Amino acid sequence: MLHLPKNLENLIFKTREKLLIAAYSSSPEGKHDQFRALNIRNTREHIQTRRQIRKTPVLPPRTNKMAIDQDWGNVWPGPRSFHPATVPLPIRQGFTKKGAPSPDKYANAELMKIPNFLHLTPPVIKRQCEALKKFCTSWPKGLDSDSKIEKLFPLELTTSDYCHSSPTIRDPMARIVTLQFKLGSLKLDSRAVDKFLRLAGDRYNKETDTVTIVTDRCPLKKQNTDYAMYLLTALYHESKKIEPWEELKSHADMEYYDWEKNESKKSVEALFGVKSEEIPHINDYSKAVTSYMNEGENDYTLMKYGEAVRQILNL
Repeated sequence: MLHLPKNLENLIFKTREKLLIAAYSSSPEGKHDQFRALNIRNTREHIQTRRQIRKTPVLPPRTNKMAIDQDWGNVWPGPRSFHPATVPLPIRQGFTKKGAPSPDKYANAELMKIPNFLHLTPPVIKRQCEALKKFCTSWPKGLDSDSKIEKLFPLELTTSDYCHSSPTIRDPMARIVTLQFKLGSLKLDSRAVDKFLRLAGDRYNKETDTVTIVTDRCPLKKQNTDYAMYLLTALYHESKKIEPWEELKSHADMEYYDWEKNESKKSVEALFGVKSEEIPHINDYSKAVTSYMNEGENDYTLMKYGEAVRQILNL
């Protein structure tokens, strides 16, 4: 058995101790009082860096760079939702409590919900009309007054079209058709006029001499137009038709008082000894008598009848 000197044995032990300390120590060189943990997987530690949030710079509103004489049709060429940075107007929309002013145009949902007509400004409409002129014909030179238009085109047909934001383009109100015409344009006699008015009912306006027929029973506009024309045709022919029993009708059977066909006219002519057309103020007298007989006795009709009698007798 090999026996080493004690000094040599101590030197070898100290050398091995230094090597072990150097292998497992995590402290700087020369310090052996701290040890690092043993990493069995032999992987490197990943250093996680915090992600930096990049903020997009907010550009100034477009309205700050708009020229005063710009072409608004190029800025807002068609229908679109409201955009506050594009419209150079101090628009407000909404409701606030306690009398505060309405919200301005920025971040205003009320302005974005409703449809706008910013694309239909007067200059844009004028430009569009100029572009459509080549597809239109000139107005007839003979139709230079309303009276000529009513004489040559007695029927006035009114329809409506609706344009709005909805899943369907059809609107139930678009089916309504209104037909208007002057009763005098039909050229009916007194008997036919009386019958026509009884058939028309409250559709006749006595002040304007206009008959208004409104049709909305059919689902389509074209169907209601045809139905309105059918009603006009039926009213016209029924008013001109004379039934056999109408020939037997006397003045006592009439529903209204006609001064021209009653004894009052003959009595006035016998009193003055001339025809009724030659008597002064005869028109006022005939209207007063007709109103008195048709409307009944009241303060107004009695007053008008008294004034007409004093005028015709020069009292």
